Amino acid sequence: MIMATPYLRMRGISKRFPGVVALRRVDLDVYTGEAHAVMGANGAGKSTLMNILGGVIGKDEGEISIGGQPVDLRSPIQSLDRGIAFVYQELNSLPTMTVAENVFADGLPHRRGLVDFAEADRRTSEILVRLGSSLDPRTPVSQLSTGDRQLVEIARALRRNPAILVFDEPTSSLSQPERQRLFEIIRGLKQQGVAVIYITHFVDEIFVICERVTVLRNGETVFNSDIGSVTARDVVHQMMGAVENEIRLAPYRVVESNIVLEVQNLSRGDELCDVSFSLRAGEILGIWGLLGSGRTELVRAIVGLDPIESGRLRWRDGGGELAEISPSDLYADAGLVTEDRRGEGLFLPLSAADNIVLPSLRLIAGFAGIIDRRKQKVIAQEMIRRLNIKVAGDDQKAATLSGGNQQKLVFARWLATAPRLFLLDEPTRGLDIGAKTEILKLILELAAADTAVLLISSEIEELTRVCDRYLVMSRGRITGELPATATQQDLLAAISGHSPASGAPA
Repeated sequence: MIMATPYLRMRGISKRFPGVVALRRVDLDVYTGEAHAVMGANGAGKSTLMNILGGVIGKDEGEISIGGQPVDLRSPIQSLDRGIAFVYQELNSLPTMTVAENVFADGLPHRRGLVDFAEADRRTSEILVRLGSSLDPRTPVSQLSTGDRQLVEIARALRRNPAILVFDEPTSSLSQPERQRLFEIIRGLKQQGVAVIYITHFVDEIFVICERVTVLRNGETVFNSDIGSVTARDVVHQMMGAVENEIRLAPYRVVESNIVLEVQNLSRGDELCDVSFSLRAGEILGIWGLLGSGRTELVRAIVGLDPIESGRLRWRDGGGELAEISPSDLYADAGLVTEDRRGEGLFLPLSAADNIVLPSLRLIAGFAGIIDRRKQKVIAQEMIRRLNIKVAGDDQKAATLSGGNQQKLVFARWLATAPRLFLLDEPTRGLDIGAKTEILKLILELAAADTAVLLISSEIEELTRVCDRYLVMSRGRITGELPATATQQDLLAAISGHSPASGAPA
């Protein structure tokens, strides 16, 4: 039974970091005996809000009350003492230790100055029974499945009998049966009067397990509703919002050139399931889906960064026929722009020129493999001019450039190799509207030069400005294929496979 007044009330919560407002007067009410979904796109402020609730960081403004009493959570210990516990996406279990030792990892029971392992086993068994599990507390965690390891994480959180339990992306690595068992556990916790906060990017899950939903966008509370009053499409629309600059940058077209890449029945565990599509020369194929849909995993599998379990790739080399190719061989013809430009896309301590020519070292290597600095300068300056990269000189360190210019630098690196395929994973993340538009115009230039482009974005309005065709992904599967004329509403509907415009992949 849900209480008439919230057990947890967060009012007007604000948090600023240098150069950014992470939260702006956010409100959240959670009742005992309910599961409350907190939704939002990447960067919406969910993690910051939960870190404040967990005492990891302090709020700048606002009030928090638990059970009607105001609280000031200044440390994780204080948060624990107030009955708040977390089950995180990343499993933190210690594989060489037993289930009981993991459950009591931060405080094993003692008797007469010695660790009382028997007591730890007994109390762990009681918690596991509460969760409907028959696991042996003495089993090493290394012998458990992913779902059972998740169960150990939940048992650890329940050890202190929390009144508020936060699940942060708990199903991202679970199979369908493990996911269903987790839902049963959460239902049991609600019946026991626990207030559950459920954070996920899988919209369908909240309709299975949650009573209410709050949506954050750009650090603000933009939506709050009973689950029974909304649809999945409503929630996704609130998560993504709208932007002022949504004008299409190129005419709609149907690309009929030769197919250059064909992906057939690509699968990898629960991350990718029987993915098939084709890509034509000069085509911009957009892939849209929420975080966790399998977008990034697809790109990494195509170029061999992650292994595939089944499926095949076919590639048209030059003017030849489509022929089967390995992902690692395809990488030689592709340019990859990752979503993490600072961590994976650039060598920040190196100069702009050094970053630009890294994939082209064979072209500028002279006698005995020594780099021809004159050739390097010619290539670097041409790319800087072509992309209008704002630098003091080609020797300026990449770390000192703005985000937009760093992203252009990543493009420049691959443009210098003239790839026939560009794989772009969130290429405008973290950029302002002006810089985003410049990157999108560059993508159009690539397509005009017959480069095949696979563009991944979590922002629908970016895709609809440039793409010739769309694939929608959810849980590692393609749930819809739509033409360039598809609307944002069509894409939102296709995330659950219900779009009338969707069809079989080409």
